[in-house]
Amino acid sequence: MTRTSAVSLIRSRTLSDVAEYAYAATAPAEARLIFLAGSCPLDEHGDTVAVRDYAGQAAKAVENLRTALADAGASAEDVISTRVLVASARQEDLVTAWEVVRNSFGDHDAPSTLMGVTVLGYTDQLVEIEAVAAVLDDPSPAGPACPPTAS
Repeated sequence: MTRTSAVSLIRSRTLSDVAEYAYAATAPAEARLIFLAGSCPLDEHGDTVAVRDYAGQAAKAVENLRTALADAGASAEDVISTRVLVASARQEDLVTAWEVVRNSFGDHDAPSTLMGVTVLGYTDQLVEIEAVAAVLDDPSPAGPACPPTAS
């Protein structure tokens, strides 16, 4: 099945080109929005992986984000925005996590916010990634979802 992404990335010609992401994104009114909870660097047992490793935790969080997207019928190309939370006051730690996230999206450089935070929810957690995605579902060839009402 081929599906066209609902997301249109907008790159500003008047703002700085130093940002490594589009400044805005849109989706048509008929798109189904998917709001993903923060993707954490947890394994299948709920344990935090890559303890004290910003890049390793970012990679696992991206992997888990991709799984959640797939479970919702979407992919990374359907992401309309992200928020990357990093438990650190050091800019280099934020950049380390950001580079993993940015590289995982390739050319689909959706708008994103990178934030340093004091603490995250799980023991030894350093990275969390929130996302919103938009998809255009294929219309069902089987007809309407609800049967007509009897008169």
